[in-house]
Amino acid sequence: MNLQRAQTKLATQLTPLYGSREAGLIADWVMEKLTGLKRIDRLVHTSEPLSAPILEQYENYRDQLLAHRPVQYVLHESWFAGWKFYVDENVLIPRPETEELVEWTAQTIASASQTGAADTRSPSQTGALLDVGTGSGCIAIALAKKLPSLSIHACDVSSEALGVAQRNATQLNADIRFHQLDFLDSRQWTDLPPIRWLVSNPPYIPLSERSAMAPHVTGAEPSLALFVPDADPLVFYRALSEFARQKLLPGGNIFVEIHEDLASAAVDLFKTAGFQKVILRKDMQGRDRMIRVS
Repeated sequence: MNLQRAQTKLATQLTPLYGSREAGLIADWVMEKLTGLKRIDRLVHTSEPLSAPILEQYENYRDQLLAHRPVQYVLHESWFAGWKFYVDENVLIPRPETEELVEWTAQTIASASQTGAADTRSPSQTGALLDVGTGSGCIAIALAKKLPSLSIHACDVSSEALGVAQRNATQLNADIRFHQLDFLDSRQWTDLPPIRWLVSNPPYIPLSERSAMAPHVTGAEPSLALFVPDADPLVFYRALSEFARQKLLPGGNIFVEIHEDLASAAVDLFKTAGFQKVILRKDMQGRDRMIRVS
């Protein structure tokens, strides 16, 4: 089987699961991984046959994808904010909307530094940033790459997730201090420093919505990082709010990703907790997705 036939066949087989457009993108990604060639470079090699080892790996990837395993887990890679991250089933696959949260956070910190409200060149004086529920480390690491002078901490309840995050931090040369703890247990907050910037993409999907979600999400991504009880879907935002009341330095900010259907409730939660300024922002799809609190 040559390169062109292999890519076309894979896209055709995946179309019933993902639709033609996404299937085509996945097939292209797989072929790039297998050959090490970008699409434009493969155009001059379309008739070249796959070697036996590459064909064997191709069939392995195909079988995993047809079994609803996400391509990011199959290939153990996911792009986020311009950097390639290692991912496996211990962590969520980074989403584009979370890149918007990172950008909003980075712009705010940079602006504060320029106006003198915070000086990221002097972390000991300005406090630090904490990423709660870091997973793959994508938020903390992307911020570390954008703001290399900032002192950054990240926590997660899962030791396996922290292993992935540390691997990514090492590969991407990001200086992050990781903490394993259950953030919902306030007694464990003593291990965390005072901070100026608090950022989180916590679990926020009510468990009752699970049945309506795609199999390649519910069957592969860690439920612990996705779902919250129907009776208390804002449990993590309540904990973040209380943590901020105890540990957030004057002039500090909170940045969180939210469920669009719970946006108003999340805004009300922070206002009720006494925060003066709560800004709700839509994502690139026009959905209520992020909140900044100060």
